[in-house]
Amino acid sequence: MTTNQNGNVSTEVSDFLLNCFARSPSWQLSISLPLSLLFLLAMGANGILLITIWTEASLHEPMYYLLSLLSLLDIVLCLTVIPKVLAIFWFDLKSIGFYACFLQMYIMNCFLAMESCTFMVMAYDRYVAICHPLRYPSIITDQFVVKAAIFILARNVISTVPIPILSSRLHYCGRNVIENCICANMSVSRLSCDDVTINRLYQFAGGWTLLGSDLILIFLSYSLILQAVLRLKAEGAVAKALSTCGSHFILILFFSTILLVFVLTHVVKKKVSPDVPVLLNVLHHVIPAALNPIVYGVRTQEIKQGIQRILNRGW
Repeated sequence: MTTNQNGNVSTEVSDFLLNCFARSPSWQLSISLPLSLLFLLAMGANGILLITIWTEASLHEPMYYLLSLLSLLDIVLCLTVIPKVLAIFWFDLKSIGFYACFLQMYIMNCFLAMESCTFMVMAYDRYVAICHPLRYPSIITDQFVVKAAIFILARNVISTVPIPILSSRLHYCGRNVIENCICANMSVSRLSCDDVTINRLYQFAGGWTLLGSDLILIFLSYSLILQAVLRLKAEGAVAKALSTCGSHFILILFFSTILLVFVLTHVVKKKVSPDVPVLLNVLHHVIPAALNPIVYGVRTQEIKQGIQRILNRGW
């Protein structure tokens, strides 16, 4: 038993129950199969991409190191969220430990922010490759990738630490049913009997500062790329550049749009089912992970050739 800041006696919560789609339980059955297939696709495609880049000496270049980093982030995000969601759908294993919940919360926030930052670095890589091709080998070096990886890690590890700390320090007054499939910050903290204004403000300010700044720089990079591409006069060069960068930009736009839709559904939650943002939150952890290696990797000629060489050696 503890006493909260309002002087009320409360019972310590030792674990939480994840209540997926409380108002639409039939969704669990219809979503479980496509979610499983997306999970397998994400794990398989990212695994193949990592093995190909690791084993093929010709792919030991900065651009492919960045692709490897993106694949690692996708794998960790998928493993953090999807197996638990499927365990809830199939075996009704709704319970999650108190500290395990906040660990999941931290990994989700941290790795999503790292993924956004990686997109930004990859957009810069493409900007240098297309707008300054002669300087590309001297700018995008192995040392650049190491510094970029350190920046991605340091910025997001440090900036997202307060999110689970603020939530875990709240007093939970016996209520332990989270109306979500995952331990999202606000879904958990609203169970508290304390004031969660600071949590809301930090989540909002931190999220828009990190993801917003990344998105602005990504748009700027691709705007400059588009200007440079339209000035190309070589036959087929414009189509090739637009095809490559266009698919990358569409994927980044999808990554950002699903976040925006998720936020908007929270803002207008009286007009949509509360289960809609829950579904979007789950899908956001698996759909980009399934598409990233296909759009960034398999569409790249060098990676396709590398996969073919690995398959030929295997046979």
